[in-house]
Amino acid sequence: MLTLRNPQGLSYALMALLAGNVLFDVLLALADVRDLTADDVYFSDPTVLGALNLNLAYSMAFTLFAVTGVVFIVWFRRLRKNAEVWAADLQGRKPGWAVGSWFVPIANLWIPRGIAVDIWRASRWEPYAADGRGELALLNGWWTCWVVSGVVNRVSAQMYKTAETFDEYTTAIHWSLGGYAVEIAAGVLAILFVRRLTSMQHAKATGIIPAAQ
Repeated sequence: MLTLRNPQGLSYALMALLAGNVLFDVLLALADVRDLTADDVYFSDPTVLGALNLNLAYSMAFTLFAVTGVVFIVWFRRLRKNAEVWAADLQGRKPGWAVGSWFVPIANLWIPRGIAVDIWRASRWEPYAADGRGELALLNGWWTCWVVSGVVNRVSAQMYKTAETFDEYTTAIHWSLGGYAVEIAAGVLAILFVRRLTSMQHAKATGIIPAAQ
């Protein structure tokens, strides 16, 4: 028997973690800005790099990102299970895909979004109604920024690996800054998405008709 599970408490923890990721992105972006204002001595002087404690910052940011990813997937699966209660026939993939799809190379660029759309439709007041104009804008905006940030970050990481001159480092930093900018946008939109979708499910589960969806 399928039963609803309240995702609100989990969503609060997730939004706090996402906010922490945004904060780290801002701090690391500021470090990149400092890089751009320095001369070429900056890249060859290890004492300067050590003063910034960048290795520690990157390590903390990665750990926070990993924890956030775990909590997000747990939240995502919980909402997918709830969607099964309301509109199982609208769910294009089994609940296990709410977890596994994130780890499938290449396919993870679109499958999780499709699952999110299915959850969204099941969670609104009228699951079988046509999508309203711009209804999925928040979801699509978040997903687009998430995918773009991943691509830009990969490009910047590769540039850092191959950079040998000051100009090459500068180009890599510009790409890195671009990645952080899109990542910050993705983080903010993710917070709004989590809040909105959780609110939709809470309203539906409690029978409270929201003023607008």
